[in-house]
Amino acid sequence: MELKEFSMRIGDDFHCHLRRGDMLGKVLPFTASMFGRAVVMPNTEPPILDRFDPHLYYKEIHQYKRNQSYSGFSPIMTIQINESTSPSMIEGASLEGVAAGKVYPIGVTTNSANGVRDFGKISEVFKRMQETGMLLLLHGEKPDTFCLHREKEFLNTLLKINKEFPELKIVLEHITTRVAVWAVKELKNVAATITAHHLLLTLDDVVGDLLSPHNFCKPIAKSPKDRLALLEVATSGNPKFFFGSDSAPHLKERKECSSGCAGIFSAPVAVPLLVEIFEKADRLDKLENFVSTFGAVFYDLPLNKDKITLVKKDWIVPESYDGIVPFLSGKKLSWQVK
Repeated sequence: MELKEFSMRIGDDFHCHLRRGDMLGKVLPFTASMFGRAVVMPNTEPPILDRFDPHLYYKEIHQYKRNQSYSGFSPIMTIQINESTSPSMIEGASLEGVAAGKVYPIGVTTNSANGVRDFGKISEVFKRMQETGMLLLLHGEKPDTFCLHREKEFLNTLLKINKEFPELKIVLEHITTRVAVWAVKELKNVAATITAHHLLLTLDDVVGDLLSPHNFCKPIAKSPKDRLALLEVATSGNPKFFFGSDSAPHLKERKECSSGCAGIFSAPVAVPLLVEIFEKADRLDKLENFVSTFGAVFYDLPLNKDKITLVKKDWIVPESYDGIVPFLSGKKLSWQVK
Protein backbone atom coordinates (compact mmCIF):
# COMPACT_ATOMS: atom_id res chain seq x y z
CA MET A 1 0.00 0.00 0.00
CA GLU A 2 1.35 3.41 -0.97
CA LEU A 3 2.18 5.70 1.93
CA LYS A 4 -0.02 8.81 1.92
CA GLU A 5 1.12 10.54 5.11
CA PHE A 6 4.36 10.64 7.06
CA SER A 7 5.01 12.04 10.54
CA MET A 8 8.22 12.38 12.51
CA ARG A 9 9.74 14.41 15.32
CA ILE A 10 10.33 17.92 13.98
CA GLY A 11 13.94 18.24 12.96
CA ASP A 12 16.81 20.69 13.29
CA ASP A 13 18.78 22.38 10.55
CA PHE A 14 22.40 22.26 11.64
CA HIS A 15 23.66 24.66 8.98
CA CYS A 16 21.51 27.56 7.82
CA HIS A 17 22.05 31.06 6.42
CA LEU A 18 19.29 33.39 7.57
CA ARG A 19 21.02 36.61 6.49
CA ARG A 20 20.10 39.94 8.08
CA GLY A 21 17.71 42.83 7.50
CA ASP A 22 15.06 42.50 4.81
CA MET A 23 16.45 39.19 3.58
CA LEU A 24 16.09 37.70 7.06
CA GLY A 25 12.43 38.64 7.08
CA LYS A 26 11.92 37.01 3.70
CA VAL A 27 13.59 33.66 4.40
CA LEU A 28 13.03 33.03 8.12
CA PRO A 29 9.46 31.68 7.71
CA PHE A 30 10.64 28.76 5.57
CA THR A 31 13.11 27.55 8.18
CA ALA A 32 11.06 28.43 11.26
CA SER A 33 7.97 26.62 9.97
CA MET A 34 9.76 23.34 9.26
CA PHE A 35 12.41 23.07 11.98
CA GLY A 36 12.56 23.35 15.74
CA ARG A 37 16.06 24.83 15.70
CA ALA A 38 18.69 26.00 13.24
CA VAL A 39 22.40 26.62 13.60
CA VAL A 40 22.71 30.11 12.18
CA MET A 41 25.84 30.87 10.19
CA PRO A 42 27.89 33.94 11.17
CA ASN A 43 29.25 35.09 7.78
CA THR A 44 26.68 37.84 7.58
CA GLU A 45 27.05 41.51 6.68
CA PRO A 46 28.31 42.62 9.16
CA PRO A 47 29.83 39.35 10.43
CA ILE A 48 29.27 37.81 13.87
CA LEU A 49 32.72 37.98 15.47
CA ASP A 50 32.64 38.52 19.24
CA ARG A 51 30.55 37.82 22.33
CA PHE A 52 28.21 40.77 21.73
CA ASP A 53 27.42 40.17 18.06
CA PRO A 54 25.42 36.92 18.56
CA HIS A 55 23.17 38.63 21.09
CA LEU A 56 22.35 41.45 18.68
CA TYR A 57 21.77 38.97 15.85
CA TYR A 58 19.60 36.80 18.09
CA LYS A 59 17.46 39.83 18.95
CA GLU A 60 17.08 40.61 15.25
CA ILE A 61 15.98 37.04 14.51
CA HIS A 62 13.69 37.03 17.54
CA GLN A 63 11.98 40.23 16.39
CA TYR A 64 11.13 38.72 13.01
CA LYS A 65 10.19 35.43 14.66
CA ARG A 66 7.77 37.17 17.01
CA ASN A 67 6.24 39.24 14.22
CA GLN A 68 5.72 36.10 12.15
CA SER A 69 4.40 33.96 15.05
CA TYR A 70 7.03 31.21 15.03
CA SER A 71 7.32 30.87 18.78
CA GLY A 72 8.42 27.22 18.61
CA PHE A 73 11.58 27.96 16.64
CA SER A 74 14.94 28.63 18.31
CA PRO A 75 18.11 29.83 16.58
CA ILE A 76 21.40 28.30 17.71
CA MET A 77 24.02 31.04 17.62
CA THR A 78 27.59 30.88 16.34
CA ILE A 79 30.55 33.20 15.89
CA GLN A 80 33.00 33.40 13.03
CA ILE A 81 36.58 32.54 13.95
CA ASN A 82 39.37 34.31 12.10
CA GLU A 83 43.01 35.07 12.80
CA SER A 84 42.00 37.97 15.07
CA THR A 85 39.90 35.77 17.35
CA SER A 86 41.38 35.32 20.83
CA PRO A 87 40.88 32.64 23.49
CA SER A 88 39.23 35.26 25.71
CA MET A 89 36.70 35.97 22.94
CA ILE A 90 35.86 32.26 22.89
CA GLU A 91 35.46 32.27 26.67
CA GLY A 92 33.15 35.28 26.49
CA ALA A 93 31.06 33.85 23.68
CA SER A 94 30.72 30.55 25.52
CA LEU A 95 29.47 32.36 28.61
CA GLU A 96 26.88 34.07 26.40
CA GLY A 97 25.57 30.68 25.27
CA VAL A 98 27.16 30.59 21.83
CA ALA A 99 27.19 26.94 20.77
CA ALA A 100 29.85 26.88 18.08
CA GLY A 101 32.60 28.73 16.29
CA LYS A 102 32.79 28.61 12.51
CA VAL A 103 36.01 28.69 10.51
CA TYR A 104 36.02 29.68 6.86
CA PRO A 105 39.34 29.32 5.06
CA ILE A 106 40.03 32.63 3.37
CA GLY A 107 38.06 33.28 0.20
CA VAL A 108 36.35 29.91 -0.15
CA THR A 109 32.74 31.11 0.00
CA THR A 110 30.42 34.08 0.51
CA ASN A 111 31.76 36.72 2.91
CA SER A 112 34.95 34.81 3.70
CA ALA A 113 37.51 37.43 2.69
CA ASN A 114 38.30 37.73 6.41
CA GLY A 115 38.75 33.97 6.73
CA VAL A 116 41.68 31.94 8.01
CA ARG A 117 44.85 31.44 5.99
CA ASP A 118 47.16 30.09 8.71
CA PHE A 119 45.43 27.62 11.04
CA GLY A 120 48.49 27.61 13.29
CA LYS A 121 47.61 31.14 14.36
CA ILE A 122 44.38 29.97 15.99
CA SER A 123 45.60 26.86 17.81
CA GLU A 124 45.10 28.56 21.19
CA VAL A 125 41.55 29.35 20.13
CA PHE A 126 40.94 25.67 19.42
CA LYS A 127 42.41 24.79 22.80
CA ARG A 128 39.98 27.13 24.56
CA MET A 129 37.08 25.77 22.52
CA GLN A 130 38.01 22.27 23.64
CA GLU A 131 38.08 23.45 27.26
CA THR A 132 34.74 25.27 27.09
CA GLY A 133 32.92 22.62 25.04
CA MET A 134 32.24 24.97 22.14
CA LEU A 135 31.94 23.07 18.86
CA LEU A 136 34.18 23.80 15.88
CA LEU A 137 32.38 24.04 12.55
CA LEU A 138 34.58 23.81 9.46
CA HIS A 139 33.95 24.86 5.89
CA GLY A 140 36.16 22.11 4.57
CA GLU A 141 37.80 23.50 1.46
CA LYS A 142 41.44 24.44 0.87
CA PRO A 143 41.88 27.84 -0.79
CA ASP A 144 43.82 28.30 -4.03
CA THR A 145 43.16 24.71 -5.08
CA PHE A 146 41.30 23.28 -8.08
CA CYS A 147 37.63 23.50 -7.14
CA LEU A 148 36.88 19.77 -7.38
CA HIS A 149 39.83 18.92 -5.12
CA ARG A 150 39.36 21.54 -2.41
CA GLU A 151 37.48 19.32 0.03
CA LYS A 152 39.92 16.43 -0.36
CA GLU A 153 42.91 18.76 0.07
CA PHE A 154 41.41 20.25 3.24
CA LEU A 155 41.27 16.90 5.01
CA ASN A 156 44.91 17.13 6.09
CA THR A 157 43.97 20.26 8.05
CA LEU A 158 41.08 18.39 9.66
CA LEU A 159 43.39 15.52 10.62
CA LYS A 160 45.90 17.88 12.23
CA ILE A 161 43.25 19.68 14.29
CA ASN A 162 41.70 16.42 15.42
CA LYS A 163 45.09 14.97 16.39
CA GLU A 164 46.13 18.05 18.38
CA PHE A 165 42.73 18.55 20.04
CA PRO A 166 41.16 15.07 20.30
CA GLU A 167 38.37 16.13 22.67
CA LEU A 168 37.28 19.07 20.51
CA LYS A 169 33.98 18.31 18.82
CA ILE A 170 34.26 19.11 15.13
CA VAL A 171 31.60 19.26 12.42
CA LEU A 172 32.87 19.05 8.85
CA GLU A 173 30.07 20.87 7.13
CA HIS A 174 28.20 20.19 3.88
CA ILE A 175 30.47 17.35 2.79
CA THR A 176 30.44 16.43 -0.90
CA THR A 177 32.98 13.64 -1.44
CA ARG A 178 33.36 9.97 -0.61
CA VAL A 179 36.80 10.64 0.87
CA ALA A 180 35.23 13.08 3.34
CA VAL A 181 32.72 10.38 4.29
CA TRP A 182 35.62 8.03 4.98
CA ALA A 183 37.50 10.61 7.08
CA VAL A 184 34.51 11.43 9.26
CA LYS A 185 33.85 7.75 9.89
CA GLU A 186 37.43 7.25 11.04
CA LEU A 187 37.96 10.26 13.32
CA LYS A 188 36.85 10.46 16.94
CA ASN A 189 34.64 13.43 17.89
CA VAL A 190 34.18 14.41 14.24
CA ALA A 191 30.75 14.52 12.60
CA ALA A 192 29.46 15.92 9.32
CA THR A 193 26.43 17.68 7.94
CA ILE A 194 24.95 16.72 4.60
CA THR A 195 22.62 18.93 2.58
CA ALA A 196 19.52 17.83 0.71
CA HIS A 197 20.80 19.25 -2.57
CA HIS A 198 24.07 17.32 -2.43
CA LEU A 199 22.02 14.12 -2.16
CA LEU A 200 20.47 15.03 -5.52
CA LEU A 201 23.01 16.97 -7.59
CA THR A 202 26.21 16.18 -9.44
CA LEU A 203 28.47 18.58 -11.30
CA ASP A 204 26.51 17.84 -14.47
CA ASP A 205 23.47 19.48 -12.87
CA VAL A 206 25.48 22.69 -12.54
CA VAL A 207 27.48 22.90 -15.78
CA GLY A 208 26.80 19.71 -17.73
CA ASP A 209 24.54 21.20 -20.40
CA LEU A 210 23.35 24.75 -19.85
CA LEU A 211 24.76 26.66 -16.89
CA SER A 212 22.39 26.32 -13.91
CA PRO A 213 23.22 29.15 -11.49
CA HIS A 214 20.62 28.09 -8.95
CA ASN A 215 22.39 24.73 -8.58
CA PHE A 216 25.72 26.45 -7.91
CA CYS A 217 27.02 26.34 -4.37
CA LYS A 218 30.25 25.87 -2.47
CA PRO A 219 31.39 23.21 -2.10
CA ILE A 220 30.26 22.55 -5.65
CA ALA A 221 28.46 19.27 -6.40
CA LYS A 222 30.82 16.46 -7.36
CA SER A 223 30.70 13.12 -9.21
CA PRO A 224 27.92 10.51 -9.32
CA LYS A 225 30.07 8.24 -7.13
CA ASP A 226 30.43 11.00 -4.56
CA ARG A 227 26.69 11.67 -4.57
CA LEU A 228 25.99 7.98 -4.09
CA ALA A 229 28.42 7.82 -1.15
CA LEU A 230 26.58 10.71 0.50
CA LEU A 231 23.21 9.09 -0.09
CA GLU A 232 24.38 5.76 1.29
CA VAL A 233 25.78 7.22 4.50
CA ALA A 234 22.88 9.65 5.03
CA THR A 235 20.39 6.80 4.83
CA SER A 236 22.54 4.31 6.75
CA GLY A 237 21.70 5.33 10.31
CA ASN A 238 25.30 6.29 11.13
CA PRO A 239 24.99 8.89 13.93
CA LYS A 240 28.07 10.82 12.76
CA PHE A 241 26.14 12.20 9.78
CA PHE A 242 23.16 14.52 10.12
CA PHE A 243 21.24 17.18 8.27
CA GLY A 244 22.34 20.73 7.60
CA SER A 245 20.60 22.46 4.70
CA ASP A 246 23.22 25.10 3.93
CA SER A 247 20.24 27.04 2.61
CA ALA A 248 21.91 30.19 1.31
CA PRO A 249 19.56 32.73 -0.27
CA HIS A 250 20.62 35.38 -2.77
CA LEU A 251 18.43 37.70 -4.80
CA LYS A 252 17.82 36.48 -8.35
CA GLU A 253 19.98 39.19 -9.88
CA ARG A 254 22.92 38.15 -7.69
CA LYS A 255 22.69 34.60 -9.08
CA GLU A 256 21.81 35.24 -12.72
CA CYS A 257 24.74 37.46 -13.70
CA SER A 258 28.29 37.31 -15.04
CA SER A 259 29.78 36.63 -11.59
CA GLY A 260 27.02 34.83 -9.76
CA CYS A 261 27.03 34.14 -6.03
CA ALA A 262 27.42 30.63 -4.67
CA GLY A 263 24.48 29.39 -2.64
CA ILE A 264 21.29 27.36 -2.99
CA PHE A 265 18.07 28.53 -1.34
CA SER A 266 16.74 25.14 -0.29
CA ALA A 267 14.75 26.02 2.83
CA PRO A 268 11.32 25.97 1.12
CA VAL A 269 11.82 22.43 -0.19
CA ALA A 270 14.31 20.79 2.19
CA VAL A 271 11.99 18.63 4.27
CA PRO A 272 9.66 17.51 1.44
CA LEU A 273 12.72 16.74 -0.68
CA LEU A 274 14.34 14.68 2.08
CA VAL A 275 11.17 12.62 2.48
CA GLU A 276 11.12 12.02 -1.26
CA ILE A 277 14.81 11.04 -1.36
CA PHE A 278 14.63 8.71 1.63
CA GLU A 279 11.40 7.12 0.38
CA LYS A 280 12.97 6.46 -3.02
CA ALA A 281 15.93 4.83 -1.26
CA ASP A 282 13.51 2.70 0.80
CA ARG A 283 15.03 4.22 3.96
CA LEU A 284 12.22 6.42 5.23
CA ASP A 285 12.62 4.79 8.63
CA LYS A 286 16.10 6.39 8.86
CA LEU A 287 14.99 9.97 8.16
CA GLU A 288 13.94 11.01 11.66
CA ASN A 289 17.32 10.14 13.12
CA PHE A 290 19.13 11.95 10.30
CA VAL A 291 17.09 15.14 10.70
CA SER A 292 15.86 15.09 14.29
CA THR A 293 18.16 12.99 16.49
CA PHE A 294 21.82 12.60 15.51
CA GLY A 295 22.66 16.30 15.31
CA ALA A 296 20.93 17.11 18.58
CA VAL A 297 22.85 14.34 20.33
CA PHE A 298 26.18 15.53 18.92
CA TYR A 299 25.42 19.10 20.01
CA ASP A 300 24.22 17.79 23.40
CA LEU A 301 20.75 19.27 22.93
CA PRO A 302 17.41 17.84 24.07
CA LEU A 303 15.30 16.29 21.34
CA ASN A 304 12.43 18.35 20.02
CA LYS A 305 9.02 17.37 21.29
CA ASP A 306 6.81 18.59 18.43
CA LYS A 307 5.95 16.57 15.34
CA ILE A 308 5.85 17.49 11.67
CA THR A 309 3.51 15.77 9.23
CA LEU A 310 3.78 15.62 5.47
CA VAL A 311 1.20 14.39 2.98
CA LYS A 312 1.80 12.83 -0.39
CA LYS A 313 0.41 15.46 -2.71
CA ASP A 314 2.10 16.81 -5.80
CA TRP A 315 3.02 20.49 -5.91
CA ILE A 316 5.11 22.70 -8.14
CA VAL A 317 7.91 24.64 -6.50
CA PRO A 318 7.32 28.35 -7.22
CA GLU A 319 9.64 30.13 -9.63
CA SER A 320 10.45 32.74 -7.01
CA TYR A 321 9.76 33.77 -3.44
CA ASP A 322 9.92 37.55 -3.20
CA GLY A 323 12.84 37.84 -5.61
CA ILE A 324 14.70 34.72 -4.41
CA VAL A 325 14.70 31.64 -6.64
CA PRO A 326 14.35 28.44 -4.60
CA PHE A 327 16.03 25.13 -5.28
CA LEU A 328 14.06 23.06 -7.81
CA SER A 329 11.99 26.06 -8.92
CA GLY A 330 9.33 24.98 -11.40
CA LYS A 331 9.85 21.30 -10.57
CA LYS A 332 7.30 18.88 -9.11
CA LEU A 333 7.68 17.42 -5.63
CA SER A 334 5.48 14.63 -4.35
CA TRP A 335 5.43 15.50 -0.62
CA GLN A 336 4.38 18.67 1.17
CA VAL A 337 4.05 19.79 4.76
CA LYS A 338 0.51 19.33 6.04
